[in-house]
Amino acid sequence: MREYPIFTNQNKKREMAKSDLILVTNDDGLGSSGIASLVEAMETLGEVIVVAPIEPQSGMSQAITVKHPLRVIKSQLNGCPSYSVNGTPTDCVKLALNQLLPRKPDLLVSGINHGSNSSTSVLYSGTMGAALEGCVNGIPSIGFSIISYDHKTNLSTAKKYAAKIAAQVLKQGLPLHTCLNVNIPALPEEEIKGIHICRQTMGFWQEEFDKRTDPSGNNYYWLTGEYFNSEPEATDTDEWALENNYIAIVPLRTDLTSYPTIDLIKKWDL
Repeated sequence: MREYPIFTNQNKKREMAKSDLILVTNDDGLGSSGIASLVEAMETLGEVIVVAPIEPQSGMSQAITVKHPLRVIKSQLNGCPSYSVNGTPTDCVKLALNQLLPRKPDLLVSGINHGSNSSTSVLYSGTMGAALEGCVNGIPSIGFSIISYDHKTNLSTAKKYAAKIAAQVLKQGLPLHTCLNVNIPALPEEEIKGIHICRQTMGFWQEEFDKRTDPSGNNYYWLTGEYFNSEPEATDTDEWALENNYIAIVPLRTDLTSYPTIDLIKKWDL
């Protein structure tokens, strides 16, 4: 087991929360209800600056923009400085760290995303792409998602737990190159059974493309699909937690190396 240092600063008085700088971003765009709720939650913990896409960027993972220039519009969100960017969530984080923030943030939070980012969905998620980019740059980072695609969903429970979890990350730190993927059921607080610290479920999307024809007679394809849980009986996974009304927290690492496979491949005749 490899050991990693912890992001902590023992000389920093954590009761002085307003000294913390928090970068808020998302993949649903600056106009989403999720990011507004996340800003409200983070305002209780420190100074908030928002850098987010100007329009929805779901499914972008850690994509970056290389074929056109990025443009920024400055405004305010809930009284906090905000910047909208014509790029991906990862573009937003990169631009924030390089150009827009006065210093390196103490915390990066992404969300609150509408829709699950559990199991293998995390591989495609723009919400988690932003959190992983924070990770790459040595910033304690968290991605928050609510298990509902309805943008009118009540976010009060998610907002409360986002503040609680973020406060602990500010206080305790995270291992280097590790971020948190937090998925929250769309339930009233009294129906949440608790928090389940767990692993990512092994599963996959069975994807299909619906073939259609436009008015000009040209074919086009619309992505659809169904998720399959490969281990429905396992009780230590994020899918189990969510199905049983728990909040799921999965620690993720930017190091994708399969260490056991190194020794396996060394035995090949190469």
